[in-house]
Amino acid sequence: MAIQKLYAGVKLRETRTRLGLTQKAFAERLGVSLPYLNQMENNHRPVSAQVVLALASEFGLDVTELSAGDAERLVSDMREALADPIFSDGAPPLADLRLAASNAPALARAFLEMHRAYRQTHERLASLDEALGRDGPHMITSPWEEVRDFFHYCDNYIDAVDRAAERYSCPNGTRLEPIPHAIETLAKRGVKVQFSDIGPLRALDGDRLAINAHVGKPTQAFQLLHQVALLTQNELLEATLDLARFQSDTARAIAKIGLANYFAGAALLPYRPFLAAAQDTRHDLERLCDIFTASIEQVAHRLSTLQRPGAKGIPFFFVRVDQAGTITKRHSATRLQFARFGGACPLWNVHQAFETPTRFLRQLAETPDGMRYLCLARDVSKPGGSFTAPVRRYAICLGCEVSHAQGLIYADDMELGNPKAYEPIGISCRICERKNCHQRSVPPLERRLHVDPDHRGLLPYDIA
Repeated sequence: MAIQKLYAGVKLRETRTRLGLTQKAFAERLGVSLPYLNQMENNHRPVSAQVVLALASEFGLDVTELSAGDAERLVSDMREALADPIFSDGAPPLADLRLAASNAPALARAFLEMHRAYRQTHERLASLDEALGRDGPHMITSPWEEVRDFFHYCDNYIDAVDRAAERYSCPNGTRLEPIPHAIETLAKRGVKVQFSDIGPLRALDGDRLAINAHVGKPTQAFQLLHQVALLTQNELLEATLDLARFQSDTARAIAKIGLANYFAGAALLPYRPFLAAAQDTRHDLERLCDIFTASIEQVAHRLSTLQRPGAKGIPFFFVRVDQAGTITKRHSATRLQFARFGGACPLWNVHQAFETPTRFLRQLAETPDGMRYLCLARDVSKPGGSFTAPVRRYAICLGCEVSHAQGLIYADDMELGNPKAYEPIGISCRICERKNCHQRSVPPLERRLHVDPDHRGLLPYDIA
């Protein structure tokens, strides 16, 4: 497995600035020379184990905050963007991308915004409406993608909202039953809850809140808690939105729904009780569903958000795909990042989950960078509550690096130490470096191709 060096110059500078120390004083406290500290702060050298220990002992820093997760996300996103054919001269070396992500993250994000705007402009110009010359809105960043990236770069953990949800669910340190607690809260606000046989999942009309009676208890609880968030946490949600500075009212409105959903999920599965139960059960999703009266998807998604400083859970990635393979939800607290556009690698077990309803599929997987993961996939169906209502079908995947696998019951009896047990997966065909993948759909845009009409292997071309 490839050894990942830790470059955290930006985080070191932020820590030193927050403590109000000069480079000289900071170097003395860390037990290193001034030139050595300067090189680490500028990412010319990786952070040594000695410095990591000193940061923990001298300043009480949660060393998991030094993780290069945010930089890795930026690197993955830039590689995908630079694989666009518009960059015909080829992508910069990976080392350059890592330097940009570590030393100039704001510039890297600006580049991604520019590429996204270009891509959206290109797609809209190719649409029939544009070809017919119909009037349309000015070109701006897609509100949906802007909100998605907001949560993506927050590690899908919003501390103030998460803690507010925990205080609501556990006012005296003990978790209250979510549905009765939510109904009581809404009643104090003058809102009466009714469970309806028809209609949408949730509908507020004046002082009456209708909840669809045919959906499961986890969904009912979630929808009630979403309304609780909107009515009782509005100031907190608005303050969080002010800090995010979205580019449009539409993006802000979508983000508010996302924050209310975040509160609902965190209230249904409050941080400390849920983290303790996850550790006690070794992350057995079915047992966690029973303990908290939650769905498999709710539990899996919540596990991927346990990133509270000083009390972090296992770093998980979480993804949901539809039957066409399109990613509809994505988040990663690990080095594994997902393609911003299109679907996931076809070799990933998440696609097989549709073929085995209600069964958990386990997979040991290795990405091209040498990182190894334990992946857990399962289908999730969302019935509409009647014969004529459509059933929505998805597959979800939850996973972590194998270094954390012993904390999961799903790792039992798997050959974690056997390199041959790991299946090769990638991120997206156009940026995947594997040469002999039998499921490759398009050539990698970063590599030259050799085409020989008299020779045919797995692919009709060879990758240099």
